[in-house]
Amino acid sequence: MSLLRIDEPRMPEKGAPTLLHHPFLRLGFRPFYLLAAAFAVVSVPLWIARYFGLASALTHVDLNWHMHEMVFGFAIAVIIGFMFTAGRNWTGLWTPRRGHLAALAGLWIAGRLAMLCAPSWLAAPVDLLFIPLAAYPMYRVLQRTNSKRNMFLIVLLSLLTVINAFFHASVLGLISISSSTPIQAAILVIVMIESVIGGRVIPGFTANAIPGMKPITDEKRDRISLVLTALASIAWVAQLPGPFTGSLAVAAACAQVIRLAGWKPHATFSKPILWILHLSYAWIPAGFFLIALASVNLASSSAAFHALAIGSMAGLIIGMITRTALGHTGRPLTAGRSELLMYLLIQAGVVARLLAAQDLLGLRSTMLVIAAASWSAAFLLYVAVYAPYLMRARVDGRDG
Repeated sequence: MSLLRIDEPRMPEKGAPTLLHHPFLRLGFRPFYLLAAAFAVVSVPLWIARYFGLASALTHVDLNWHMHEMVFGFAIAVIIGFMFTAGRNWTGLWTPRRGHLAALAGLWIAGRLAMLCAPSWLAAPVDLLFIPLAAYPMYRVLQRTNSKRNMFLIVLLSLLTVINAFFHASVLGLISISSSTPIQAAILVIVMIESVIGGRVIPGFTANAIPGMKPITDEKRDRISLVLTALASIAWVAQLPGPFTGSLAVAAACAQVIRLAGWKPHATFSKPILWILHLSYAWIPAGFFLIALASVNLASSSAAFHALAIGSMAGLIIGMITRTALGHTGRPLTAGRSELLMYLLIQAGVVARLLAAQDLLGLRSTMLVIAAASWSAAFLLYVAVYAPYLMRARVDGRDG
């Protein structure tokens, strides 16, 4: 099996140093990982404060803002940062850096400010610009090197752009669909990205880190898992009959469990930098089991999509932005106490949020606060520990 690697070759810089030659703008992971983590720190507390009536002046901070910004603000920034970094190694060509990278980061920031402060009719076009303008240079490097294997990412980014347009059209009253439907669709598209990339990297990372370990992978089984996951996602978004959607969701969940079991997650308990990836991936089948229950009104859709958004999406994000930042700044791929605490906080956050969604203990408000505090603490710790890494040149002297 061909494994995805995202370390880049050594390429010396040319020309006189300028501010745009600062290490922070050398490769996509640096600004986008840091910006996404910093945004994660403040965005959820803003929403919780508004939810409890403590920030009434923040009129744009409502449920629509919260749903949109967690996906099209936070998660998209990490995805773009990862893709720019991976694309450099896949193709040998430079993805956006220096001024181009700074401009894209500035556009992302403009989108967040517009969504927070501007009227919806103005926020929509500013926000909608980011994904296409970030995806195009990635498309160009993949096209120039005929990297067909990775073109699916451009297709999924294009789909996310369309979904984002549907969200804004819903908010503006241009179409009569619930604004939650595009957000749920976007989360499911990101789950597909996680499923494809996870299948490439998690078994390889496991085999490389544990001597003698041979994770089981099977292309046919992987395809079945991905197809069932896509079909269940389409059925949910299309609001097909509950029993049919539920059956597909159960099938997708079972296929994902079988796939994950082959990667030998039980062998990773002593290595947090590995088990966070396995555990976070496990939230995908958990989320689809909850979708199955929600499709027949036995669970809330909020529980299902928070399992996917916090458990799998944020869990894999915190696992990958620690791992890739360590590797791409020339540091050992080892999780210390800070990383372990980040991982545990995200897991505590998803459990608390699920308890809030189902309100099984009658402590919804308390669980919401615990979930928000755990989330923000995890990403605040990331900013505190990793900002110096991301702002400085690689310790091994290589470029990137």
